[in-house]
Amino acid sequence: MNLSRERPTAPPSATRPCSVSIDPTSASSPVPEHIAIIMDGNRRWAKQHGLPVALGHANGARQVRKIVQACANRGVRYLTLFAFSTENWRRPQDEVSSLMGLMTLYLQREVKDMSAKGVCLKIVGDTSGFSERIQSLIIEAQEKTAHNSTITLTIAANYGGRWDLLEAIKSWQSAHPGESVNGLNEATLSTHLGLAYAPDPDLLIRTGGESRISNFMLWQLAYTELFFTDTLWPSFNAAELDRSLAWYSTRERRFGGSSKT
Repeated sequence: MNLSRERPTAPPSATRPCSVSIDPTSASSPVPEHIAIIMDGNRRWAKQHGLPVALGHANGARQVRKIVQACANRGVRYLTLFAFSTENWRRPQDEVSSLMGLMTLYLQREVKDMSAKGVCLKIVGDTSGFSERIQSLIIEAQEKTAHNSTITLTIAANYGGRWDLLEAIKSWQSAHPGESVNGLNEATLSTHLGLAYAPDPDLLIRTGGESRISNFMLWQLAYTELFFTDTLWPSFNAAELDRSLAWYSTRERRFGGSSKT
């Protein structure tokens, strides 16, 4: 994994996204096929603006539609958003309740717009942990957008990278009863992961200033370029997305090999 840490005081270098411009429509500018985003900073954004935490999450949810459209406009085919981790249940109950309410509203209100814009929605995670109402809305939303092909939006909800790996192994064992795990290899295990339908992310963006991946897509991020920005998620817009794409365009992806230069 290669990473960028965006800091205002850092010396000029190839890892400073501000120093590079990008034209998203230019054929010479490489566009990631798959972008994953850890949407961090809703609570701090609310605090900075003197608002309740619930409104921070609500403003973060509003950014999702904008970033999905921005990614689609730039030719990104897959976008995966880390919305709710398996560890987030430990947060205060009122905050968890507001997050569940937001998820319900999102699934109810956004499906029509997604269908109109060609967005295929997928939810990855342990959905059995959600209420029956949310589970029903998830199934309905996925069915209604299943044939869309402009961009595949995956919402990782009640998801953890370790959970994903354990579930993949269980799935393989269920499909191969009585077989030794010696018959399991990387290619086969990958087909049992929650995002088996998508290529591994080319670029991971984490907003909010933290420099860690927080148990997100542990298997899939092996060769992903990592971009960390101090911008809080509710303030992350198309211009911020282009900053990350500008940095990505300077990267030489080696996948464990040697440099071409």
